[in-house]
Amino acid sequence: MKILDLFLNPREIRQRLGMNQQQFWTQIGVTQSGGSRYEAGRSMPKPVRELLRLVHIEQIDLSRVKKEDFEIIEYLKTQQAQLYQSLRRDARSMQRQTDEVSH
Repeated sequence: MKILDLFLNPREIRQRLGMNQQQFWTQIGVTQSGGSRYEAGRSMPKPVRELLRLVHIEQIDLSRVKKEDFEIIEYLKTQQAQLYQSLRRDARSMQRQTDEVSH
């Protein structure tokens, strides 16, 4: 078992979010019955674990993500590292401010 698996308990995440199995699992393309099996202890394939992490932990709306977004990020990381770091700091700062206002 990997360290990440210890923290990705799908039942606990789903319950913390106040979602039923249908709501939770369909957001990542898994049937309710398949999700139920994962919650009961069946091993999750890596792509399902990653989708669970992205959608339910990182709160990323996959319908808004495009391949081009990843291409731009990779370009900035490799070709414009200082700009990438600056943008990253600004984005985190904005997110913290948004979180403080909403709580």
